[in-house]
Amino acid sequence: MMTSYDIVVIGGGPGGYVAALHAAELGKKIALIEPDFLGGTCLNRGCIPSKTLLKHAEIIDNIEKAKDWGIEVSDIVLSFDKMKKRKNEVIERLRGGIAFLLKQGKIDVFNGFGSVQENGDVAVKTEAGVETIQASKIIVATGSTPAVPPIAGLDTVVFHTSDTIFDIADIPASIVIIGGGVIGMELACIFSSLKTKVTVIEAADRIVPTEDAEAAKLLTKMLKKKGIVMHTKSKVQSISEVDGVKLVTCSDAKDAMFTVEADTLLISTGRRPNLSATNDIKLTMNGPFIQVNDKMETNYPNVYAVGDVIGGWQLAHAASAEGVVAANNAAGVADAIDYKVMPRCIYTFPEIASVGLMEEEAKKQGIDVRVEKFDFAGSGKALSAGEPDGFTKIIYEAKYGEIIGAVMVGSHVTEMISEASAFMYLEGTLDEAAKMIHPHPTIAETFFEAAVQGVHKLRKIE
Repeated sequence: MMTSYDIVVIGGGPGGYVAALHAAELGKKIALIEPDFLGGTCLNRGCIPSKTLLKHAEIIDNIEKAKDWGIEVSDIVLSFDKMKKRKNEVIERLRGGIAFLLKQGKIDVFNGFGSVQENGDVAVKTEAGVETIQASKIIVATGSTPAVPPIAGLDTVVFHTSDTIFDIADIPASIVIIGGGVIGMELACIFSSLKTKVTVIEAADRIVPTEDAEAAKLLTKMLKKKGIVMHTKSKVQSISEVDGVKLVTCSDAKDAMFTVEADTLLISTGRRPNLSATNDIKLTMNGPFIQVNDKMETNYPNVYAVGDVIGGWQLAHAASAEGVVAANNAAGVADAIDYKVMPRCIYTFPEIASVGLMEEEAKKQGIDVRVEKFDFAGSGKALSAGEPDGFTKIIYEAKYGEIIGAVMVGSHVTEMISEASAFMYLEGTLDEAAKMIHPHPTIAETFFEAAVQGVHKLRKIE
């Protein structure tokens, strides 16, 4: 007899397992299908390993900075094996936590590849064979894989993607990173702190091109100080290898050719959706991604999709939020996604965090926009910590002072952005932010100071 479930979730990443846990809380019988480790790309090959190694890199940088503060230490000795061991321990502990929660929620976990059949059943391919299970509703959360561009000669050399770079045997002497987006620049920071010579090739006119231009400018300045070489407006034309050295030939904005050499090559040029679970059904697509509405419904009856497979933000917390919405609707609880207050975090040195509309976006929408910025150089806490490079920027509309966006650059800003998100979620105004008492000294009070400056300007206009 075929096993039947209220909801079958295909994919055990932050979109899938969160959806499964939430649906189970609503009293539904749930199956979760995952062919690999629980936690998806975020836990196993993305967010968690990168943040663990970024912490190692931060400590290295702080030790070196301390020399100027009168704290002398002997030469730093790096054990990459121990770093990787700690990284793996963190991953394994979190995997175990997810497994425990799924077991506690009485969710059946199938270790295999799930695929949606035309009749609405789900086929699960495991080492033992193929098992078919019935599902009233299905949530597809199969994520994405690194996109590898068709570069001449790339198939003749050994290269890494974010799937493999965290487990390389040794710290490379030099590395070329193709792609200056979020993943590429975080890895650039890691390897630079590990004393690797880092070169970044980016086709756009600046690194992290999807973020605030002023934030990208400051990040560029700080990373140059770390010795990272960045070639923007540059396209890779071909790649070759001679005696183990990768030769990356590029053209700049004026079509002048130049070649970068390194012993290690990392491709970081975006991600493509994993559509393996939906090959047997006809879905409406949004480019290469599955198209959904704000309820996370696809065009196929009773099939929902969340996370990287639908494109959009391609963030772990976005996938989790989408997973909750999909689980609610699949369980009969009406819900819709609202992306207005979706924070975006980049864990570089310095960090960048943003939420809502950027200044350029707001102007394009015809909003009478105002911007207020407070530099970290005016923060007692930032100066005391030796972290004066950064700013907090608040974007607000002029009539009522409602906060519609924020950009923060500097140390710890990824921990601070949720305050701006909370104000936006509650339709808070600049005046309200200026009246909220903040502890002193903290870097978080830069949000308060920016708001106070803006309120004073608004009063002068009145």
